[in-house]
Amino acid sequence: MTYDLRRLRLKGLIARVPHTNTYTLTTDGLKAAVFYTKLDHRLLHPLLAADQPPAPPPLRTALATIDHAVTDYISRARLSLAA
Repeated sequence: MTYDLRRLRLKGLIARVPHTNTYTLTTDGLKAAVFYTKLDHRLLHPLLAADQPPAPPPLRTALATIDHAVTDYISRARLSLAA
C-alpha cells in the first residue's frame, strides 16, 4: 500500500494531508479518475459485451475482425495462444 500511495503522490494524483495518514485527490487526480471512469463505461463495457446477442451486428463484426487480426499476428510471430 505504501508503494502505491507513494507512486500516486509522486505522479501528482494525490496529496497527503499534513500530520495525518490520509490523502486527498488533486485536480489532476480527479481528472484522471473521471477519464478512466468514462473510458470504462463508454468503451470497455460495450466492447466486452460486443459478442453478446443484444450488441449491434456492426460492433460484433468489428470485435471479430480485431480478434482475427490479433490471432493472425500471434501465429505469424510464432507465439503460443496459451495464456
